[in-house]
Amino acid sequence: MSFAAPNFSLEGRRAFVTGANTGIGQGIALGLASAGAQVICAGRTPAEETVEAIGRMGGKAQIAALDLSDPMAGAAVLAEHGDLDILVNNAGIIRRADSLDFTEGDWDDVMDVNLKAVFFTAQAFAKHALARGAHASIINIASLLSFQGGIRVPSYTASKHGVAGLTKILANEWALRGINVNAIAPGYIATNNTVALRADENRNRDILARIPAGAWGKPEDIAGAAVFLASPAARYVHGCVLNVDGGWLAR
Repeated sequence: MSFAAPNFSLEGRRAFVTGANTGIGQGIALGLASAGAQVICAGRTPAEETVEAIGRMGGKAQIAALDLSDPMAGAAVLAEHGDLDILVNNAGIIRRADSLDFTEGDWDDVMDVNLKAVFFTAQAFAKHALARGAHASIINIASLLSFQGGIRVPSYTASKHGVAGLTKILANEWALRGINVNAIAPGYIATNNTVALRADENRNRDILARIPAGAWGKPEDIAGAAVFLASPAARYVHGCVLNVDGGWLAR
């Protein structure tokens, strides 16, 4: 029998990563660049640190201004950057309050960025890819709360359940047309967003006790999964929500 070795190279491919200025988005951008992709680092805050880090690695990257509080903004920005092969819908926000006190404004703000923007950015990306007849990959960033309920984050939980479902329907529609659509569900990752949790001795202890791996994840742990899903090695992977959580959901 013949066997073709898995190909994880992203040489010659162009990636667009939202929320690439810090944390998981930054880690993914660095990972894609290390695999050979040229990366457009998009965000409301300029991703200067990310672009500089990619440059030091010998990679190619540029900054794109993108504020997804306007859920339709992604389509316009994508059009400015020409042919793209990889889209990572990473940008997201969270609002915390008891469900009895949760406001319509906090609901709409989170759903606009975390779900509506994800759909319409993916739609715009897919239209360009299909018009070119090019193979392309979309990676959505889901969450453990795509599977669990959480506490005091009703709009975030609803949005991340929605991301998982959206990933599957887009895979159903676009797999035969040459677009891989998958998602990554990060566990507890050491980023700026989790500083307060890690600083809380009791919460940190309880979280670590639940994680079989016994440690918080790092942004580069998510980067490895993103490189795989964006690469030719994942060409037959469609509609997957890949947990990268140190075993949290298995406990």
